[in-house]
Amino acid sequence: MAKYGFLDVIQDTLEEKFNYDFEMNWDKRNFAVEVNFLLEVENKAGIALTDADGVESAENIEYEDSVIFYNPQKSHFDADEYLAAIPYTDKGLSGEFLTFFVEFLQETADEGLDDLIDFLDDDEAEEFSINWDKEKFDEGVSALTATEFYKYPRY
Repeated sequence: MAKYGFLDVIQDTLEEKFNYDFEMNWDKRNFAVEVNFLLEVENKAGIALTDADGVESAENIEYEDSVIFYNPQKSHFDADEYLAAIPYTDKGLSGEFLTFFVEFLQETADEGLDDLIDFLDDDEAEEFSINWDKEKFDEGVSALTATEFYKYPRY
């Protein structure tokens, strides 16, 4: 059985502080963890939209995005497929960092939902995506004082 690690802290904090549907995927072989979340908007006007896969629909909008936590020495992935890619060290990640991450993800998702609603109301808009403000995230991280670290789990 795995020792309580940063996956558990992320899960617990997301359940407590994150208001959207989410799912965590642990890729043990790639030493990575994905946090996927879903934004849902009612498409009252029945606007036909085409998704990234070229599928057109006038149904309600479900927008999914992901953040990946990865080991810089062992993980392999395409950073373009993620909203953000966050490295972890052998030391793991601090509880303070993980709490800040979830709060920042909540803020980012809230802004993304507002932007998605605005996108649906704007006849001129051609594309929608969520913005991860890396500079703001890094500033917040640099202001943290880490006290307790949680390691990437062993299995």
